[in-house]
Amino acid sequence: MNKQNQALTHTESDGSAPNHAVPRVLIVTAVDAEKEAVLRGLGDQAAEMFDVIAGGVGPAAVAASTAAKLAFAAAAGGKALAQGSPAPAGSDAAQASAASAGPLAGAGLTPAYTLVISAGIGGGFPGRADVGSLVVADAMVAADLGSQTPDGFLSVDELGFGSSRVAADAELAARLRHELQRAGHAVRGGTAVTVSTATGTAERAAELLRRVPDATAEGMEGFGVATAAKQFGVPALELRAISNAVGPRDRDAWRIKDALDALQAASSILREVLTS
Repeated sequence: MNKQNQALTHTESDGSAPNHAVPRVLIVTAVDAEKEAVLRGLGDQAAEMFDVIAGGVGPAAVAASTAAKLAFAAAAGGKALAQGSPAPAGSDAAQASAASAGPLAGAGLTPAYTLVISAGIGGGFPGRADVGSLVVADAMVAADLGSQTPDGFLSVDELGFGSSRVAADAELAARLRHELQRAGHAVRGGTAVTVSTATGTAERAAELLRRVPDATAEGMEGFGVATAAKQFGVPALELRAISNAVGPRDRDAWRIKDALDALQAASSILREVLTS
């Protein structure tokens, strides 16, 4: 693993020096059904190195929930987090340096997590991510963050007001895709687009592909989670299990249970991937 993702050291419950080190990972879903699928996949590993929260639907709600969790964990230091496991007492120099540009700057705090993962079910672009497959994104893009003009859509980047793109941790994304493939899962990379209004027409799907040519999956939370993580100097990933095709809204064709099962299966190998 690269330096930024090396294991953090935990303080033992009796205050003694730790005899092992594990990374601490925050997984953020939108709703409880996704959270429960992730927890089933993690099994007994959950309390050891993961905190899993349902942060809400949409980029704003989930960004606020993620930022609040990251801030609380950093302030708590070695105190217990929501799931009763100890938070790390510090982080490596690279992570601390990255955090100096965000809300932790000047507060004497360092991130309590080595990684944040946006996980859930979502839409797949036909021919790129089939229903029932998995997407581990290379980047998270807010595809509808910008302005409509007489000449078409302009992204926030083109307007000069910021960036609509957050890159995933490339090394971890590649490793997770590799291990999922080894386990027999269909998995793709590419960009996961984040929208505030889920796509329901072929015209809208085509427009998203014009804006983001390498779009593979659509969700409503990835960019929000990744933006909050970036503010705290923590790398991010997005993991999507595909429940439906991006395009005309057809609820009869949705395979939500299959997607939740795929999300559970993908979660079951996270510890091995992140500690190898």
